[in-house]
Amino acid sequence: MCSPASYNKTAGEFMEKEKILQTIEQDKIVFIDLMFCDLYGNLKSVTISPRELEDCLDNGKWFDGSSIEGFTRIHESDMLLVPDRSTYLPLPWPRDEKNVARIICDVHEPSKAPFSGDPRNILKQVLEKAQSKGYSYLVGPEIEFFLFRSKENRTYHDTAGYFDFSPQDYTTDIRALMVSALEKLNIRVEMTHHECAPSQHEIDIQYSDALKSADNVMILKQAIKTVASDKGLHATFMPKPIYGVNGSGMHTHQSVFGSEDQNLFYDKEDKYNLSSLAYYFMGGQLKYIKEIAAVLCPTVNSYKRLVRGYEAPVYICWGQRNRSALIRVPKYSEGRAKSTRLELRCPDPSCNPYLAFAVMLAAGLKGIEEKIESPSAVEEDVYGFDDRRLAKFYIKTLPANLKEAIEEFKRSKLAKETLGEHTFEKYLEVKSTEWNEFQRSVTDWELNRYRNL
Repeated sequence: MCSPASYNKTAGEFMEKEKILQTIEQDKIVFIDLMFCDLYGNLKSVTISPRELEDCLDNGKWFDGSSIEGFTRIHESDMLLVPDRSTYLPLPWPRDEKNVARIICDVHEPSKAPFSGDPRNILKQVLEKAQSKGYSYLVGPEIEFFLFRSKENRTYHDTAGYFDFSPQDYTTDIRALMVSALEKLNIRVEMTHHECAPSQHEIDIQYSDALKSADNVMILKQAIKTVASDKGLHATFMPKPIYGVNGSGMHTHQSVFGSEDQNLFYDKEDKYNLSSLAYYFMGGQLKYIKEIAAVLCPTVNSYKRLVRGYEAPVYICWGQRNRSALIRVPKYSEGRAKSTRLELRCPDPSCNPYLAFAVMLAAGLKGIEEKIESPSAVEEDVYGFDDRRLAKFYIKTLPANLKEAIEEFKRSKLAKETLGEHTFEKYLEVKSTEWNEFQRSVTDWELNRYRNL
């Protein structure tokens, strides 16, 4: 699906201050959204006028960090937004009929040092570690989502299935509008289609460096929700909004490139065309996947998707044509060495993409550093394996629920090292609270099941 063959290394054109100010005027921008991300992966912003931009580019913009989940305490509230000048972009939806632009910001301490709890900064640090070893980490996410009649009414918007198409199908037009919006945001869409479940859709975006891809996932969600809302619909990235049908994932294709634009995962002599570095990278992800599952699959609802029978990965193994495996190796096409990649299938679109890509890369780098051997490929449908066959292939399972994922995360040196002590402790706190709240709640299933007791 997503291919790095046309990958452009630049995350965006760095613009000098004078050029940005000139471009703002040419684009007739009235509102500028300074965007950043909280611990949960929610897009946040403050809005300034063009007259404030020059000072913001020089000195940043102060804001109250104590109001943002995962940031600082009330007595440490002052934080600084520092614009990333390569991320200036006019937005395709006006506000009060006036033009709007966005600039993504990094979060800094009052001392001007990067804030250790900023998810974007966390990803940057892992990418810098990879770069110091001569590696560039490229990812191509496939984002699945549902369209419903409204937030309160989860009535199917269509009755189509996998790859279904009809000129009279309204959702075809909706996806076209979404693609048009994304292209205006400089996000190249490689493919879009109807997914397995009614009202479920998928949009695959261009392979790029992990930081740009994470930035793109954030604004992509906003674009999809905006287009859906304009058409009287509700878009949700909830992993499992409907019982009995497929959930929504964010399968992520990954490669590591070298300094000369060479895909370091490729080896023409190998059966699967994978290099030893690729096998070590995969070995690291398979070894540490349970420890980072709480980041890749971060909600109580995430584990309602990770069950047998719905093409969602449950078992920790890999294969080429096996979509029940956690990691899939897409088949090599002659002359497309740059497309060699590993597809990690467990992340879902409720995750924070900055944190998700950070722990995915960290696990892969550990695999390379420790030369962790990958197990043999499994090309059979693992869902059909009994306990004996699972044991024979040494196949373990992902955490069954958020509680199990939290326990694995809590013991993980890799997660703590990657996220940093501040974010690690805060993430553990908020996810433990989420699980405890769920444990105390009374669900509709319980009411229906036990109401006559």
